[in-house]
Amino acid sequence: MRSSVFHNKRILFVCRETYSKPLFFLARDLKEDNEVAAFYIMSSESKYAKCYYNEHTIFEFRENLPDVKLYDVSDICDKFTEGFRNSKAPADLDYLKRIEEEYTHFKTLGLQLMSSQENTKHYHYRKYWPVTSDEENLYWLELNYKKIISILEEFRPDVILDTDNAELQRTVLNEVAFRKHIPYISMEYGKYGYYKYPSFQNCFGIDPYFKKLYEEKLSLPESGLKEELDYIREFRAKSSIMNQEFAGSVTTQYERDSWIWILRVMRGKWNYFWDMDIRAGNRKLKKESAMLYAPTKPYLRYYWDQMRLKRKFLVPNKYFENPVEGEPYVYMPLHLIPESSVFVKASYYVDELNLIEQVSKSLPVGWKLYVKEHQAMLGERDPEFYLKAGEIANVRVVQINYYKDPKPWIVKAKGIVTITGTAAYEAALLGKRSLIFGEVPFGLIDGIRRIKSFEELPEAIREFGEVDNMRSAAAYLAAVKEAGNEVRIFELMDGAEEIFAGRAEETPEFDGMLSELLKMFEKGYLRWEAELSNGQ
Repeated sequence: MRSSVFHNKRILFVCRETYSKPLFFLARDLKEDNEVAAFYIMSSESKYAKCYYNEHTIFEFRENLPDVKLYDVSDICDKFTEGFRNSKAPADLDYLKRIEEEYTHFKTLGLQLMSSQENTKHYHYRKYWPVTSDEENLYWLELNYKKIISILEEFRPDVILDTDNAELQRTVLNEVAFRKHIPYISMEYGKYGYYKYPSFQNCFGIDPYFKKLYEEKLSLPESGLKEELDYIREFRAKSSIMNQEFAGSVTTQYERDSWIWILRVMRGKWNYFWDMDIRAGNRKLKKESAMLYAPTKPYLRYYWDQMRLKRKFLVPNKYFENPVEGEPYVYMPLHLIPESSVFVKASYYVDELNLIEQVSKSLPVGWKLYVKEHQAMLGERDPEFYLKAGEIANVRVVQINYYKDPKPWIVKAKGIVTITGTAAYEAALLGKRSLIFGEVPFGLIDGIRRIKSFEELPEAIREFGEVDNMRSAAAYLAAVKEAGNEVRIFELMDGAEEIFAGRAEETPEFDGMLSELLKMFEKGYLRWEAELSNGQ
């Protein structure tokens, strides 16, 4: 596959686990006309000996693309573990203060650390990660800045391409690339079908070019938005509004698994970790740093507890209750914690119990707050969370599978409150008002209000109700279509795995999906050049 845009360029791909698999094929094709490098940012993936976990990610590059320059974090992993053998506080604070002065355009260093679950155990429920010390966090931050600055100085990329925005290295890379005027193109989810569009700020906030594009679309006559307006009318008429991109995923699972299935899964997990620890010999490495290499026993315990509790929560139980027909309520769907939509996009608002408390005390008299767990989070969160939330007099923690689609929850609600969730976008297309706590692209649509202070909540909630926002929603959809492409990233990842495993051949359909990903990156690079030529 030849690119119409990338010729004689130095291209750096940012890689991590499953999201790196489609990038292998782009690197393979683009290296014919460009100098290509890949940077693997995950500690365990970089450092572990070859096993099922990394054989089709970093080892695919190492073994099958030897002429692609490969960077990883294995050297700074060794420095980190060695540093804490000899000292409890090896971080160079003077260096970090200089970093703080130069590389905090988008986020403070504290907020940058929020982008990785490795350094944020206090905020989430994944027991296999330990609570880290300030000394550990700062030293790891220092090492990553030194590593990333050295990579950019050595490779001197013309463009950096990425398919995700999670993990500390991406947040650091975003700051350094911005400072060095290198386009770092990430993939932003427009929430509209399969559309993804280029972001130049690690999908944090709203890219200025996209906001400008939305405003241009908003000025079009209705005839210029006909296709988008028809889509919204059809959306409102549908009985089910779940995005097809999540079909077959945990997000659409409303029935509990059988014990036979759970035991099969656990056997698979056991084999997976046996392969990693015993056959490949990575067990010893895990003892060097629990922060960098999560230990196996807590992992297995986590999976067992999560599946067991999930099965329990998908039937009537003491934690969840059914909605009351006709009762006025505000709908608050929870997030998967940790995930980049919160930890990267809304780092100040990761404490969902606190949000429930603040929203509950802001409701008009007689209203309830309906809190619904995220399907993918079911079984992961400590059940005490639900009991604590349910103690609040005007809060109901509702049964997750009472409805099998988000639409009934939204249309029956007075309004929606979410940190940065898709429910606000869906509500906007249905003509309902909602509140969000992070700056996300669909927040441009009329009827979606971003809350910057809890004191705004009572007034904002009183404004809940229907909103005439068809034109605004259509302009947003039109902007997403023009900015991006229909990138089926999850199908690409699954397809790449099948090809690597020898279970499938590379097909025209796969190549077509890959082409859409490349076109999105090309569109982003052309936009960057256009903005640069205009002096912006």
